[in-house]
Amino acid sequence: MSARRLVVSGDDFGAAREVNAAIVRAHRDGILTSTSLMVTGAAADEAVTLARENPRLAVGLHLVLVQGRPASATSDVPGLVTRAGAFGDAPVFSGLRYAWRYLSETGRAELEREVEAQLAAFAATGLPLAHVDGHLNMHLHPMVLGILIALAPRYGIHAMRVLREDLGAALRHDRRFLARKLLEDAVFRVLAAYATPRLRAAGIRTVDRVYGMHQTGHVDEPYVLALIPRLPVGVSELYCHPSEGRSPALAPYQPGYDQAAELAALLSPRVRAALRSADVELVSYRQL
Repeated sequence: MSARRLVVSGDDFGAAREVNAAIVRAHRDGILTSTSLMVTGAAADEAVTLARENPRLAVGLHLVLVQGRPASATSDVPGLVTRAGAFGDAPVFSGLRYAWRYLSETGRAELEREVEAQLAAFAATGLPLAHVDGHLNMHLHPMVLGILIALAPRYGIHAMRVLREDLGAALRHDRRFLARKLLEDAVFRVLAAYATPRLRAAGIRTVDRVYGMHQTGHVDEPYVLALIPRLPVGVSELYCHPSEGRSPALAPYQPGYDQAAELAALLSPRVRAALRSADVELVSYRQL
């Protein structure tokens, strides 16, 4: 076993056929080892079929509480959805709203109902649950995290993504979007500090470092090649958002994303050679 191991994850599996195609291609022909399924995504059924055809691909739940549809009937979670029957599009506003609603018994019950509905929908696919993460990392919301931990024994949650990224290294590589990166780092540093001891107490595993948040939409070959030599000893995760072409379903939420470059990085012979040269072993969440 190598001293440095890397989980390579693709998010939004099931959101669109373009995403499904990219994830399967990156797994079969590239370095991608894991993905996370949006159970209410427009192409979720296709994603499940593809996952069954590729049993070495570790699949987790991509919990959606923003920019998507609920697994529950909208009449069961009226406080979580808009009049159109979908979650809100703004993650910060939604996070604050969930925190406020959690103070009431009704709001807490709705949030618990929806989180469990998505776990149950994943269980119904028959796929082994490799891990849990969240769309826009909403699984780390303190109220959501508590629900997931409480449901972990029932649904077999053994691993979860907790964001731990080196801001300094990210900024040395790319100083664009500086204000956003500084805010991300501040918020998720606090959330990680809150989540880590609670997950450890519950016996839920996490990796040592997670990369990709500060480079969201631009996890391209130069970024990955720069990252590989500085991966620390232990288990790290690199997550990204590959797609075969631009998905109309996701385009409104991913302005400026270069999904083609992200897919190219996952398929790059130079990246694979760099991993071999650095003695980095590719693993999945299932292998933790």
